Amino acid sequence: MSVTNKRALISGITGQDGAYLSQLLLDKGYEVHGLVRRSASADVIGTRLIWLGIDNKVVLHDGNLTDLASLLRVLQVVKPHEVYNLGAQSFVKSSWQQPYLTGLVTGLGVTNMLEAIRIGCPEARFYQASSSEMYGLIQEPRQNEKTPFYPRSPYGAAKLYGHWMTVNYRESFGMHASNGILFNHESPLRGIEFVTRKITDGVARIKLGLQDKLQLGNLDARRDWGHARDYVRAMWLMLQQDKPDDYVVATGRDESVRTFCELAFSYVGLNSADHIVIDPKFLRPAEVEVLLGDPTKAQRQLGWSATITLEQLAAEMVDADLKRLQSGTHL
Repeated sequence: MSVTNKRALISGITGQDGAYLSQLLLDKGYEVHGLVRRSASADVIGTRLIWLGIDNKVVLHDGNLTDLASLLRVLQVVKPHEVYNLGAQSFVKSSWQQPYLTGLVTGLGVTNMLEAIRIGCPEARFYQASSSEMYGLIQEPRQNEKTPFYPRSPYGAAKLYGHWMTVNYRESFGMHASNGILFNHESPLRGIEFVTRKITDGVARIKLGLQDKLQLGNLDARRDWGHARDYVRAMWLMLQQDKPDDYVVATGRDESVRTFCELAFSYVGLNSADHIVIDPKFLRPAEVEVLLGDPTKAQRQLGWSATITLEQLAAEMVDADLKRLQSGTHL
């Protein structure tokens, strides 16, 4: 079903979630605009949009979450009905090396976007990408919207600040501002620095004879893994509700990194134990051992549930990495 005459602005549009969300919104008839931070890697900035074949269907605007003036300018030009804030320094491991930058972009950047909307586009509906990393040292076996937070990284702490600022602006100024507390979600568009993509890229390289070993850290960490394509649908559904709210988006199933490895290797007929090497340099200073989401509220109020299994996800990612390596394509 097409939604006509709606404009959306997405920060982080060139990332995994931004690309899939753009595809979803375009399919629904939206005019899609994206906020793009200029950097030295500008020549490869749109590779995910290109992979999905939508790079020429979105409008990109120069801007930065750390620059309030640029956000006001873009909002003035676009006049969006919906704003999705997906931009962040999103790699947990890097947040210990760059804690200030992570706080500035992932935390204060949310405040800048909220303030820009409040001043320049107060009727726009706002989505904030919160994270299961906010739960960190889990206080309950299954985490829902009422579970206490205990972040274990600068990234988790920055996300928690952005989460509560979104709640604050909703309650203080009556903004339609919602948080999606997304548990781990992966896809062929996942960055190579994330463990699932590192695994599937390694599996593809080993299968093709390009390498023999895969170096990893903690294989016993357990995560609730879903597909990004499912999760961006939940983002959109949140902004279609009459009232803003916060929702856990998860599959309700957790598996270990070891299990993900076994799924990926076995898909191409290999034994993971023959190729994995544990390297302490990939261990976190403070580990989050288990994350397992309870998506009951999203299922009940949004009518949302995950449709892609972990087995399907791992297979799709391995296939994509095999295709990239065989064709010389990079992502």
